[in-house]
Amino acid sequence: MARIPGLGRTVAALTLVVLLAHWAVLAWLAAHWQETSVLRPMAAPMLTREIVPTAPAPPPVLERKAAPAHATRAHKATKSIAIEAAAPPQPPASAAPPEPTASAPEATSSAATAAASAPEAPASIQAGTDSVTPLDDSANPHATTNYLDIWPDDTRLTYRLSGNYRGALHGDAQVLWQRQGDQYQSRIEVNIGWLLSMSMTSQGSITPPGLFPRVYEELVRSRRRSIVLDEHSIVLPNGNQVARPQGVQDTISQFVELAWQFNTGQTALQVGHSFDVWLARPGGVDLWTYDVPEEVTVPTPRLGPVQAFHIKPRPPGSPRGTIMVEMWFAPSLQYLPVRVRLNLDEQNYVDLIVDKIEQR
Repeated sequence: MARIPGLGRTVAALTLVVLLAHWAVLAWLAAHWQETSVLRPMAAPMLTREIVPTAPAPPPVLERKAAPAHATRAHKATKSIAIEAAAPPQPPASAAPPEPTASAPEATSSAATAAASAPEAPASIQAGTDSVTPLDDSANPHATTNYLDIWPDDTRLTYRLSGNYRGALHGDAQVLWQRQGDQYQSRIEVNIGWLLSMSMTSQGSITPPGLFPRVYEELVRSRRRSIVLDEHSIVLPNGNQVARPQGVQDTISQFVELAWQFNTGQTALQVGHSFDVWLARPGGVDLWTYDVPEEVTVPTPRLGPVQAFHIKPRPPGSPRGTIMVEMWFAPSLQYLPVRVRLNLDEQNYVDLIVDKIEQR
């Protein structure tokens, strides 16, 4: 059989054209099917110092400010440490008791006259000297701390990663917290080489009651999923909308929110204490209960042994998977999480131990 001159080259050329056409179609589909990012990333900060363990300062007293309507928290999900208003000064022990009055009406008149002539007490005292007021609602007349001033400056936590997933895991991770005015961004990046790379980002507002997430996005092996949290509802990746619970956080904002609550006394960080947190994730919104089972020493590579409180979640009534996150918060390091353990299932896990903490 005679060979047709140039047939091989023609077939090869046609094959190449078909392959290039398929590649172009697949690239176009991937570009259009990939969910568009809803984030507005902040510029990378310049961090100038490292922090080391120090004795924690007492919780600050915040200046009373009216919270925006959308940010009001019912405090149902968390218990608060309370402070007691100072009692008014007592008269000296040697002072003679007042003489009895002739009648009840005259006593009432005398009391009214004394009250009118006395200097007006601050609102926090007028509310009742025996009352107990949550810290975030206190109105100390001498307090000048603005609610934004007690949030940390830009902070980066670098972690050493170990664990098990079909074999031993080794890698690194970073958590970056940034704020500009009353806007924040919190982001975690995990790198385990070719096996896994992922990032999770939360953006939103800082309000008097705490963080108010507006966007959460996670990127795992180039697969992007995001949720949008507006004033009253949460839009999930499948387009479904659910009601937004008061005080709800996302997977990443919860780390910063809890550290702030512990640092300010909003939530008691003590062994035996339990508290609830609403969490919004791409799979849905659930109420999680956290226990504080123990205070332990966490050995860190560069900061040495650090005392930290272990925060362990209870599985929700209808869990959406097997992933559970345990956290260890250190009072001597601004209540930041010095250890994070991501339990994938009974055998597989990722363990993060803090190596370095930098701040602006």
